[in-house]
Amino acid sequence: MKPIILMFIMLTIFMGTMLTMISSHWLLMWVGLEINMLAIIPILMKKISPRSTEAATKYFLTQATASMLLMFSIVINTANSGQWGITNMHNQLTSLVTMAALMMKLGMTPFHFWVPEVTQGISLMSGMLLLTWQKLAPISILLQIFPSMNPNIILLIAILSILVGGWGGLNQTQLRKILAYSSIAHMGWMMAILMYCPSLTMLNLLIYLMLTITLFSVLNINTNTTTLTLSNTWNKTPMITLTILISLLSLGGLPPLTGFLPKWTIIQELTKNSNIMLATIMAIMALLNLYFYMRLIYSTSLTMFPTLNNMKMKWQFQQTKQIFLLSPLVILATLTLPLSPALLTLN
Repeated sequence: MKPIILMFIMLTIFMGTMLTMISSHWLLMWVGLEINMLAIIPILMKKISPRSTEAATKYFLTQATASMLLMFSIVINTANSGQWGITNMHNQLTSLVTMAALMMKLGMTPFHFWVPEVTQGISLMSGMLLLTWQKLAPISILLQIFPSMNPNIILLIAILSILVGGWGGLNQTQLRKILAYSSIAHMGWMMAILMYCPSLTMLNLLIYLMLTITLFSVLNINTNTTTLTLSNTWNKTPMITLTILISLLSLGGLPPLTGFLPKWTIIQELTKNSNIMLATIMAIMALLNLYFYMRLIYSTSLTMFPTLNNMKMKWQFQQTKQIFLLSPLVILATLTLPLSPALLTLN
């Protein structure tokens, strides 16, 4: 793809997301989502292959269905309220259909099936864009309309997403599928706290974006796509091995790393709202994610790849991939827990 064409496509994706985030008009929000969806299709098919074409087709069909449901709910809401602005949805059907459309766009349970398949069929950088930037527009809509949603249904979807995100990644060897299931689980954590403290949803989203971008950037250096290729990382780039180790531990939510902050604050907020059982179930199900993160850490850092010669360092060509802002990203993704008092005062 030519650089100027890529620049225009990325600008279109940015404009579509911004249009959705800053609008208070339902039609403009829907248009922003459509611009975003159509512009990212060429990014998913950047490396032409039958697998990427299949992934782009699955993504388009799923997102088009979600957009159709969203427009259906917008029309019903406009007919009932007489205006296009975002207002409380008093019609239960409108609320349910809107929630289903946004959950489909976010890839949450029970509409999660497209996320691992699409992520697996595209490149690492396209997968990073799909699992990070594409979450911003639907979540911005949810943050504006969540008072109209049924809290019981949102909590049920959140718990199921955390369970599926942990359970689905247990038997995976493809890194992109593992990160896709991780994304499903993190979306569940964000939705669980949405009804109680929306600012914690935004904090969780910010930290999830930092962790996911860091991990995808690190994996892209050696083009690691499976757990088998990870086992050879230490005799190519030893420092990258350490970076993957701490990034995965942070994504699992272990103290004293950055990923511990959202889980800690969400469990604390749920406990304050007398929702101790939900917090306990979420903490237990988070162990499923931690298990397959530890499996990746074991294959990356705690095993030595068998070699038949006496050389420990594998010979390779000089690294030509450009790494943008990787050092500050690694620091933000792992060592910002001491800043938690300042972050929590923003709530």
